[in-house]
Amino acid sequence: MLNLQNVLNKLDPKQALEQAVQAAELHEVSWDEGINAVFSVITKDTALAPTNVRNSKDGKISAIEKWVLKYHRGFCGRASQRVSNPPGTLADPIIESIIGARLTHLNDDDLNKISYAHRLGMSAENILGLFLEEYLADNLSEFGWHCAWGETVRSVDFVKETGELIQIKNRSNSENSSSSRVRDGTLIKKWYRIEASKVEYKWDLLNKMCGIGTLSEKQFVAFVHKILKANPRALAVESRNPWKS
Repeated sequence: MLNLQNVLNKLDPKQALEQAVQAAELHEVSWDEGINAVFSVITKDTALAPTNVRNSKDGKISAIEKWVLKYHRGFCGRASQRVSNPPGTLADPIIESIIGARLTHLNDDDLNKISYAHRLGMSAENILGLFLEEYLADNLSEFGWHCAWGETVRSVDFVKETGELIQIKNRSNSENSSSSRVRDGTLIKKWYRIEASKVEYKWDLLNKMCGIGTLSEKQFVAFVHKILKANPRALAVESRNPWKS
């Protein structure tokens, strides 16, 4: 099976674009300036094509068509539209025992609340990146920056129509080694929202990178509250969570 990079290497950018637009029409995916800008990035530099997109085994679905659907799923799964599932696993009872053995003044109810608070915090952390991605998408598109929804550009989160690339992370310690290797020796810029060891936000740096001055932590927090008010199911809360009511 050919992966997307192989497919794009066999086509010139115009041919690849024609196939992508046809796939979008087939699946009723809007081909707007955002998806056009993101797809153009991987046709110009096929090394940035995601490595997990391949032709189907029977050859009936092309890697380009799969890429279009991957982008569309990412866009439709953004925080404002997402319905999150609660954790699929149960808490290990020994966690409460460990905490109770160290903090002996806590009773069983206290320990139960701590366990559920931890699970709720983890759920919030799991969707934090989606909030950040959508906040930036909403505020950067008018300046020519477009989100690579669904991880449709390798280790790149936002692209500009002029060809600039930015990798977005929430914290200074959240980048994995594979992402770093892809960025090394390239023109991909890196930005993270907050330092891991202290409360120090980096919005000024992103504003400078993007040539604007409107992004801020205060705005981001307000955006998160607005989304959760309109779509509370973006953050799953277990039915038995004592913090629910």
